[in-house]
This record gives sequence, structure tokens and C-alpha cells, in this order.
Amino acid sequence: MTPSLILPHRLEPGATVALVAPASPPPDPAIIDESLAALTTQGFRVLPGRHLRARQGFLAGTDRQRAGDLMRAFRDPRVRAIFCLRGGYGTTRLLPLLDYSVIRDHPKILVGYSDITALHCAILQRAGLLTFHGPMLASELNRENYPAFSRASWQRTLMQPVPPGSICQGGPPGAVTVVRRGRAEGQLIGGNLSLLCALLGTPWQPDFRGRILFMEDVGEAPYRLDRLLTHLHAAGVLAQVAGVAVGVCHNCLDPRATAGGEYRQSVADVLRERLSPLRVPVVIGLPFGHVPRNATLPVGGHALLDARAGDLLLTRAAVT
Repeated sequence: MTPSLILPHRLEPGATVALVAPASPPPDPAIIDESLAALTTQGFRVLPGRHLRARQGFLAGTDRQRAGDLMRAFRDPRVRAIFCLRGGYGTTRLLPLLDYSVIRDHPKILVGYSDITALHCAILQRAGLLTFHGPMLASELNRENYPAFSRASWQRTLMQPVPPGSICQGGPPGAVTVVRRGRAEGQLIGGNLSLLCALLGTPWQPDFRGRILFMEDVGEAPYRLDRLLTHLHAAGVLAQVAGVAVGVCHNCLDPRATAGGEYRQSVADVLRERLSPLRVPVVIGLPFGHVPRNATLPVGGHALLDARAGDLLLTRAAVT
């Protein structure tokens, strides 16, 4: 049974924040210094993880090093928020090493996306703590040209104890498409589609019943997205949700789409075919994912999926 929901305390100007690397290291170590400087420039006091600069192959240190940095951040009474340096791969390896009772007793803001989806799902399922699918330092927050839309969403959701409202507000009209009309309310669950599928059948699989499923992916050819969605179908997940909100599936192209005369499906084709038969509202192309316009979404937060207007509204505060 999923524990009762806990909201973290809001992020205040000048707060102490931790920077950890639960998955892969950055391709250039200089990105770590740039990320620390970016948080400092924004007025935060920064505590880098003890093993932030560690590396073991394609991982940012051993499993115990990465899990240890995360748990020390949760235990440290000075830390008000935990930011992930980047995604990549490796977060699922940490899930058996985390102490979910400690996380529940020391609720903090946790922000990241992509491979960090594993942490969001496991922490909500095992500790009942609301976390945030949002921008990371290595790819977004340390950039001077980071979009005002994404920064405003991040600040509005993490720093104000009021309902953040529409995730589309403040941005230009996007390529949002309503696949199946309707309206649905419920808790948000989701993240990166590949990671959601990887958690199925494990002790950290989230509860999808009656929830609004949000998802995105990157670098997956359309037929592989079809395979992932078919996996969700076969596992019974898509029959349980109250609605489906799809972000931007970046760089999910068929490299052979222009070869010969054979018909090949696009990402939009796959999403419509696999999701339109559902008897729930479905919207695709919302502003989140591996793209500059990446809205911050509270995993476990309450939302309204409006598949008439083509919007996702965060209807309750995500912080106290």
C-alpha cells in the first residue's frame, strides 16, 4: 500500500541545497563546477555530494557511493532541496540501497528527470514523498540561455505553496494535440517511458490506479516507442489510469523513414494508434521532456488533465 502523501517544504531564497549524481557522470568534469556556480549565482548555499566527482565506467561512482550521497542529503538538517546533476543510466541500481523510512522522516525537495524517474516512482511508492520531475544542472539550469518559461515553472512549483496552475502558462502556443477528449483528475505518476517499463514487476513499481500518467522519452525510434507502449498495455497499466499526458518525445525519429517507398510510422502515428483506443482523456505534445521548454511536474501531486483545451493543470500546492 502506498503511504499517505507528504509534501516537502518550499524552497526559499538563500536556502542550502545539495547537488548529487545518482546516475551517469557529465561528459566533461567542468560541468560540475559550472553547475555549482549556477546554483550559487541563484543565491543558494550548495553542498556537493561527497562523491560528486567520482566515476566508475558509465556511472557517477559505485552504487553505494551514489546512494550514500543521496541519503546523506536527506539526513542533513541543513539541506532543503536536492538537485540531480544529470540522468543517463544507473538510478535503478540504487533503489534497493535506499532507506525509505529515513526519506519519509526527512522530506526534502528532490528534482530531476529522465533516469531520475526511477527515484521519483520508488520514493512515492515506498516513502509517500512528493518529488519533482524537472530540470537538472548539467543539461539546463547552468545555462545562461535557459528559457524563461522553464525557469518560471520551476520557481512557481518549488517556491510557492499555492496551486501552480497550467503547465503551459507563459509559453508560446505549442504543438499540443488532443487524441481523446475529456477531463480527468487525479495524482500524477510517470516520467521517462523507458524507466516506467523497467520498473514494472519490481518492488518499486508505482501504483497507476486512477492516476494521470505522464510520460516522455528521448532517442527512441517509433517502433521502440510502440514496443514500450505495448509493454504498458500488456502489463495492464493503461487500463488502470484516469488519463494520459504525453510530453515531447525528443529525437525519436526513424532513421530509415526516407528510404524507399515503404510506409513507416512517425512518433505521432504511434501515439495515436496505441493511445486513442483508451477510454480516458489523452493529450500529446505537452511542454515537458528532454527539451528546453521543460515544465516542472510534481510526481504524486494532484492535477487536472483537460483534453478539451489541451492542457495539464496542477490544481494543488506541491510544497508547504
